[in-house]
Amino acid sequence: MIVNRYIAGNLVKGWVLVLLVIGSVFGLIAFITELERTRFDYDALAVARYTLYTLPQQLVSLAPVIALLGSILAMASLDRHNELTVISCAGISRKTLLLAIALPTIALMATLWTVQEFATPHLHQDAEQKRHFLRYRGDIRIPDGGVWQRSGNRYIHLGVMTAEGEPGDIDIYEFDDDGRLIRALSANSAEVLGERRWLLKKVREKRLQNRVLKTRFHKQLEVEGMWARDELPTLTLTPDSMPLTILYRYAQFLRANGQPWEVHLGAFWQKLAMPLTVGAMVLLATSISASLGSRRNRNFGVNMGIGALTGILFYLGAQIIFALGKLLGIPVATVAFIPTALVFAVALLLLKRMRW
Repeated sequence: MIVNRYIAGNLVKGWVLVLLVIGSVFGLIAFITELERTRFDYDALAVARYTLYTLPQQLVSLAPVIALLGSILAMASLDRHNELTVISCAGISRKTLLLAIALPTIALMATLWTVQEFATPHLHQDAEQKRHFLRYRGDIRIPDGGVWQRSGNRYIHLGVMTAEGEPGDIDIYEFDDDGRLIRALSANSAEVLGERRWLLKKVREKRLQNRVLKTRFHKQLEVEGMWARDELPTLTLTPDSMPLTILYRYAQFLRANGQPWEVHLGAFWQKLAMPLTVGAMVLLATSISASLGSRRNRNFGVNMGIGALTGILFYLGAQIIFALGKLLGIPVATVAFIPTALVFAVALLLLKRMRW
C-alpha cells in the first residue's frame, strides 16, 4: 500500500537523521577523549579508526532514545504538514497506521538483536586489539594489572594476550579450605585446547609438601577450569560490549564458581530486552505525535522536547529500577523487562486516548 510505504519511509528517515546527529556528537566526544591516550604508533589516525569501530556499540545502547526521537521527528513532521490529517480524512484507520509503523519497527528490532550478537561486539574487540597492539608495539597487554578470576579455591591471573590471541604471563594460586596456599603455577604462555582446558608452557610449579613449598619445572602442563577461547577477547570489555551468547555463558560460569555474576547476567537480559524497548518507544512516540486532538495545542518543538525528556527519564528510571531490583532480590530477568513493560503500558494508554 502506498500510504504504508510512505509512512514507513518517513519513519526510517527520522531514525537515520537522529542516528547521524547523535552519532556525530558522541563520535566527536569519544575522539577528543581518546586523543589523550595516544602513545607510540597509536596516533590521531588510529584514534579516529578506533572511534569509528567502537561508536556502533554506543549507538546500539542508545537505540531506544534514537527510536523515540526519530519516530517523534517523523510523525511530528507529517503532522506539521497536515499529512496525517489528509491520511485520516482519506479513511485510513488507526489500525492501518499502526501496521505501517509496526513493519519497519519489527525489522529494526530484528536488526538490533542481530548486530548485538554478530557485529558490534566483534568490531569493538577488533578495535581494542588494534589499539593495544599499536600502544604496546607487540603484545596486547591487558590493562590495570591484568585480569583475575576465582574458581572455587583457585585464583587465576592473566597478564598478557598476544596479537594471535595466545594467553601469556599466567599465574594460578590454589588454596585449601583453611586459606593456606597449597599450589602455585607460573607460565609464560598457554595454548587454549577447548572445554576450558589450557596447555601451559614453560611452567614453574610450587606445591606444599610437608609444610614446605617445593619447586618443580614443567615444559608443558594441562589445567582445567580456565577461560574459554571465545571469552578471551572480551575480558577487557564491559559486559555491554560482549555478544549475547558469550555473555550468558560467562555469567553462568561465574555463577557456578561462586563469583559475582549478577552484573553479567543483568547486562544479558537488558541487551535482550533492548529491542523490545525500541518497539515500545516507537509506539509511545506515535501516541505523542500522531494524536489529532493535540495538534492545536502543541507544535513540533514541544513534541521533540517531550521526546528528549522522556528519553532522559527512561534512562534514569531504568537505572533506578535495576538498582532497586538488586536491593530487593528481584530476579534480574524480571527487572530487565520492567522498564519496557512500563513504556508499553503508557504507550497503550495514550493510544486508547488518541483521536484518529
